[in-house]
Amino acid sequence: MRKYFVWAVPIFFIAAAFGWLQQIDIIWKLGLLFGFSSIAIGAGHLKVLSGYQYTFWIITAVCAGLLYPEFFLHVGSFDMRNKWLILIIIQMVMFGMGTQMSIEDFTGIRKSGKGVLIGLLGHFTIMPIMGFLIAKTFGFEPEIAAGIILIGSCSSGLASNVMTYIAKGNLVLSVTVTAMSTLAAPIMTPFLMKIFAGTMVEVHFFNMMMEIIKIVLVPLAAAMIHDILKNYGNLAKKRIYILTILSAAWLAIVLFFGNSFAIAEDSTASHILEIINFTCGAFIVGTLYHLLYKVYPKIDAIMPYFSMFGIIYFTLVTTAAGRDNLIQIGFLLFLASVLHNGAGYFFGYWLSRLSGLDKKSSQTIAFEVGLQNGGMASGLAGSMGKLATLGLASAVFSPWMNVSGSLLANYWRKKGEEEEVIS
Repeated sequence: MRKYFVWAVPIFFIAAAFGWLQQIDIIWKLGLLFGFSSIAIGAGHLKVLSGYQYTFWIITAVCAGLLYPEFFLHVGSFDMRNKWLILIIIQMVMFGMGTQMSIEDFTGIRKSGKGVLIGLLGHFTIMPIMGFLIAKTFGFEPEIAAGIILIGSCSSGLASNVMTYIAKGNLVLSVTVTAMSTLAAPIMTPFLMKIFAGTMVEVHFFNMMMEIIKIVLVPLAAAMIHDILKNYGNLAKKRIYILTILSAAWLAIVLFFGNSFAIAEDSTASHILEIINFTCGAFIVGTLYHLLYKVYPKIDAIMPYFSMFGIIYFTLVTTAAGRDNLIQIGFLLFLASVLHNGAGYFFGYWLSRLSGLDKKSSQTIAFEVGLQNGGMASGLAGSMGKLATLGLASAVFSPWMNVSGSLLANYWRKKGEEEEVIS
């Protein structure tokens, strides 16, 4: 079926060109939208494009958000930027990523200690500093500039693991750096935002830390609970089941008697109680997911697609919300993304080489430094109610990171294979 979509691509783009020349809005807009959608579907049929299918869906989402912003911002009277919807989807994204990790990934520092430290140092220095310098150089308005710093201050995502795998790099090192940077994010991201973006937007360190715990660590904990139930012994399973029952009991108490708690809204105590409630929810979700996994084991392989869907949703809604800004500065933001991403690869690689790491490990660190967690940046921007400005950078940076990462990974893989043949 995919080959028919490949054949349909030129037809849709010709229709779009005709509509543009004749100034018939509905024809050129739908022609572009269906054309990009057909590329995204048909890419799987062409070997040369199969690795970019997800990227084409991101580009399609950007196109849809630009062409029909109001259609994708509201479904009836429901606002697609609703804070709870954003929270649920970003947690789904992070949970989906977490199911591809394991407890063992967090212990890899014992095997790759030096590489992990270099990766974390490069990640949390090079990217926020470059984001700050690029934002200042281009003269973006404060909230959009802060968005560039935000994506530079987030942890690395699973994209770096995928690119390392394609490049035949040090996968153990890659997964460990991703895991450790994710654990460090609740402290490092608000700290870096306070330093580099504190004069651009109001940054509440504690509030941002709590948000990151909710949107990153809680769903990751749920995924790790599934990993424990799947791979560890009966004693560990028994403890998880007991904690799950206690969690359910606690949430029932909160549900029925929560109004009796005399806690001031937005106080430290209320935030801590919220984290306790979310953690209890993580035990319940992780256990229920594991029970579903026992019935349908293939679900672990499907979960990354839910993560991809979530990031496409953020790209679509962010583009629609920030359409006017994107039309004005879209090219400059794209240029900023190329510079930011390229600096991460370049400095990440050479910092590693100068520190004594081998080529494969240095390539791995380059991906870990250069590829940021765009979903986390979008989720934070959404939780702050600034998706149209603070989240705009992630909508532009994410597609380019996927394209550049794929190109670089394939180049390094082919170069490595050629060197093996010569040697």
